[in-house]
Amino acid sequence: MTRVDYYNDPNAPKANSIAVAVSAFIQDDEGRILMIRRTDNDLYAIPGGQLELGETLAQAAVREVREETGIECEVTSVVGVYSNPNHVIAYDDGEVRQEFSICFRANPISGQLRTSDESKEVLWVHQNLLRRLNIHRAIMKRIHDALERSPEAFYS
Repeated sequence: MTRVDYYNDPNAPKANSIAVAVSAFIQDDEGRILMIRRTDNDLYAIPGGQLELGETLAQAAVREVREETGIECEVTSVVGVYSNPNHVIAYDDGEVRQEFSICFRANPISGQLRTSDESKEVLWVHQNLLRRLNIHRAIMKRIHDALERSPEAFYS
C-alpha cells in the first residue's frame, strides 16, 4: 500500500481515521542514527509503525525496529508525542489518517542490518549527512527533537 504525507497543506484530504503509532530514535556508539528507506513512499525515516493489540507502546517500538531493521533495541525514554491534526497520511485504500505518534529514544543491543517488506534500505547515518536524504518534515522534527536532548518530552 502506498501513502502520501500532507503537512500543513490546505489542499490535504480530510482525516477519516486515527491510529496509535510509535517510532524509535536510535544512535550507535559513533552517534550515527538508524534510518530506513520506506517501501510505501520511498522516503527515509526512523523505524516505526502501528501499535498492535496486546502490546505496550515500548514493546511496539522494539518490535517495529526489529521487523524493519533487524536491530534489537531497548527503549530508554520518550522524545515526544506528535499529534498535529495538520499532518495527515493518505493511503491508496481511501484511509486518511491523522498523525498520532509517540517517538521513543532507544539504544541498540544487537542484530545485523537487514531490509524487510516495509524497508527497502536500512542504514546508520551520520547526523551531518541527514540533509542528503529525502526525509519528510514530520520525521525531521522528531530527529531534531531527539538530538536536542531536552529534559522535557515534546508534545503537540
